[in-house]
Parts: sequence; structure tokens; C-alpha cells
Amino acid sequence: MAETYGIYDYKAMKPSLVATLAVGLPASSRIVRKESGIDLTTDQILLALIEDSLNGLIWGMGGHKASKKPKSILKMLTEKKKDELMSFSSPEAYEKWMERKREQWKHG
Repeated sequence: MAETYGIYDYKAMKPSLVATLAVGLPASSRIVRKESGIDLTTDQILLALIEDSLNGLIWGMGGHKASKKPKSILKMLTEKKKDELMSFSSPEAYEKWMERKREQWKHG
């Protein structure tokens, strides 16, 4: 909101006004990207598509059919990383795991 409207302290405003202003933000704004679940700007997506297309053309023209097709940069950028969820059967199990982690961090 700061870039578009020059508002730095939106918490001092009425929520209804903030909501109205947020609707008018461009697609490249952080709020719109976060709400839509897209972390990349349109420019970043287009650049990744261009790179993927060029890599595919070069790979195809080079006669390297035996080699693997280049990985998609756009796919790498847009893939959702799986959250590692850990659970422990008891507080003692957690403490034991944490102690091993601390030792790993100390040595390395």
C-alpha cells in the first residue's frame, strides 16, 4: 500500500477503507500475490517462460535427444515445497532429537 497509495501506517485507518484500497492494488503488489497464492511477479513468470522456451529450442536443435530435456525453471519456481512435519511421542523424545540436532550444529 505504501508504493501505490503512500500509506505506511495502515493500522491507523478504518479496516473498511484499507479493504477498499487493497482491492485497487495492482497484480504485482505483495498483498495481491500473497492472497492469490502466487509468489512471482508477471515479469518473473514471463522471464522463466522465455528461458524455458529457449532451453527447449536449443536442446531440440542440438540433436541431443538421448540427453535429458532441460528442467523447467518456471516449474522449479512455482513448485510448492512440502512442509516437513515432525511429531514426537513424548517430550523426552523431542528433547533427545533436539540434543542430536544441537550436536550436529556444533560440529557442523
